[in-house]
Amino acid sequence: MSDPSTIALTFLGMAAVAAGFVDAVVGGGGLIQLPALLLGMPGAAPVQVLATNKLSSVFGTTMASTTYYRRVRPDPRTFVPLMIAAFAGSTAGATVASHLPASVFEPIVLIALILVGAWVLLRPSLGEVTELRFAGHHHTLAAIAVGLGVGFYDGALGPGTGSFFVISLVGLLGYNFLEASAKARIANVATNLAALLVFIPQGAVVWHVGLVMAACNLLGGWIGARVAVSRGTRFVRIFFIVVVSGFIVRIGGGLLGLW
Repeated sequence: MSDPSTIALTFLGMAAVAAGFVDAVVGGGGLIQLPALLLGMPGAAPVQVLATNKLSSVFGTTMASTTYYRRVRPDPRTFVPLMIAAFAGSTAGATVASHLPASVFEPIVLIALILVGAWVLLRPSLGEVTELRFAGHHHTLAAIAVGLGVGFYDGALGPGTGSFFVISLVGLLGYNFLEASAKARIANVATNLAALLVFIPQGAVVWHVGLVMAACNLLGGWIGARVAVSRGTRFVRIFFIVVVSGFIVRIGGGLLGLW
C-alpha cells in the first residue's frame, strides 16, 4: 500500500473529527470513518482499514467517556460488567473479522437500524427519563448480554456500534438517552481496545495514518461529549434519529448499488 498524499490525510483527518463528534453523542462514527478510509487508502487490505479505524476511534471514545464520566457520573454497577462483556465480545469478533466479509453483516445491520429508527420515532417518550427495567443480578445479566452481543459486532465490523449500545441501554435496561450514551462511550473504549489487541500483533494497523486520525477523532469526541452533556437527553434523542436515518440511507444505498 502506498502512503496517502497530504490531501488524502487532510480528508481523513476531517472525517475523523466528524466521526469523533457523532460517536461521542450517539455512536456510529465508524460509518463516517470507514468509508473515508476506503477512499483515502484504496490499496489497503480490509483488515488494515478495520484496524486503523479502531486506533483512531479509541482516542475519541476515551476522551468522550472521560468527559461523560466527570459530568454524568454513570453507575459503575452497569458500566463495569458492560465493559468487561464488551471487551470479551469484541475480542471474539475481531478474531473472526478477517474471515467474515462485510456483506454478511450489512443486510442485518440495515434491518436492525430500520426497526430501531421506527421504534424511537413511534415512541416519543422513549429514553426521556431513566426507568430501570431490572434490579440486582438481573440488571447485571442484561448489561452483560448487551456487552457481549454488541461487542462481538464491533470487533467483527464496527459501524453503528455506539448506536446499538445506546438503543440497547435505553430499550432493554431503561436508561434515558444521555445516561445511555455515557455508558455506551465507556463500553466502546473496551471494544476498541480489545480489537486493537488482536489487530496490532497481526501488523494490521497503518500507524502513520491512524495516529493523525486519532488526534482528530479525539478533538471531535471532546466537542461531541460536551455538546451532548450541555444540551441533554432531548438533543441526544433527536441526534440519534438523524444519525440512524443517515446510516439507513448510507447502507441501503450501498446494498442497492446506488454508490
